[in-house]
Amino acid sequence: MQWHDLGPVEEFQKAPVTEARVGRTLLAVTWKDGAFGAVSGVCNHAGGPLGQGRLDGDFIQCPWHGYKFHRLTGEGEPGFEDDKVPRHDVKVEHGHLYVTAEPITPRRKKPHAPHPLARTPVRKEGPIRVVGISTTNMDPANPRYSTSEALLEIALEHSRTTLACETRIIRLRDLKFRACEGYYSKNAHACTWPCSITEMDDADEMTEVYEALIHWSDVALVATPIRWGAASSLFFKMAERLNCVQNQITIKDRVLIRNKVAAFIVTGGQDNVQAVAGHLLLFFSELGFDFPQFPFVAHSRGWSAEDMEKNVEYVMRSEELRTGAMELAGRAVDAARQLVDRGRIVDRTARGGRKAHHIELRAR
Repeated sequence: MQWHDLGPVEEFQKAPVTEARVGRTLLAVTWKDGAFGAVSGVCNHAGGPLGQGRLDGDFIQCPWHGYKFHRLTGEGEPGFEDDKVPRHDVKVEHGHLYVTAEPITPRRKKPHAPHPLARTPVRKEGPIRVVGISTTNMDPANPRYSTSEALLEIALEHSRTTLACETRIIRLRDLKFRACEGYYSKNAHACTWPCSITEMDDADEMTEVYEALIHWSDVALVATPIRWGAASSLFFKMAERLNCVQNQITIKDRVLIRNKVAAFIVTGGQDNVQAVAGHLLLFFSELGFDFPQFPFVAHSRGWSAEDMEKNVEYVMRSEELRTGAMELAGRAVDAARQLVDRGRIVDRTARGGRKAHHIELRAR
């Protein structure tokens, strides 16, 4: 058994948990009740740094996602005892702390079924699928007319009845989902797919958005009011939670969104349409979406129009905006059909060899 000198014991008595390293092995060294412990410093869940965590009783809590392991045995918290990180022997000699280089127990990850969202995105055969996402908030007990949501509903109805698409609408205000809790700010690898919150909280309803955007839809129509020159707060709450989708590209070169189209409806009583639409375009392009020509329809009566009731009345009566919403849906669906067809050709290319490759080139 090979022992390594970590240094004076006083250095490891300053805090309940201290991160240490022996060669390439990362350790979480603990001091409690007059006794030292040492386990692997790498969490089983997503590789988080246990040595930077804190003690909860006799368990080290990972600073990334809160998973817990016993500081002496490496076993998971009650109910998860089979989930273990390796344990290392420790001893004190001549005022120095020594630890074994090799673990004396193996790492064991408790088997569990992957989250349903973790499956590989595969488009099922069928008509073009359009999801509408309304980011308008309101008091459900006293609902009001939303100009952006009304135009979204018109676009979805046109997609369903005239363009022969399957449609869904998601009203973010109806979903109970937590705000982003900044896992990416801890470490890029702490921001996981599926989202860390989704993995840990079965009640988090952001799953409905993830399922629709990643696995179900070909077209995403996103509608937002203008709030102080920006998209709605509900949009930003959703966008922050979608960072986990973009982060897969950053850390794993894994693109979850392919051959999908996004388009936008932006309305408000004050101006700044182009800035809001520009932000939407930038964000959804970073997720992997494509866009039709002229990818948004918008309406605003300008900064000085404080009579919102007249703004609502205008939108309710405007045949131009109604037509614009339907035409936006048409452009988005046409673009999606081209992308889906291109995806089928590329898929045949992957299976069909050289001959299919020439088909793909002609299609371009």
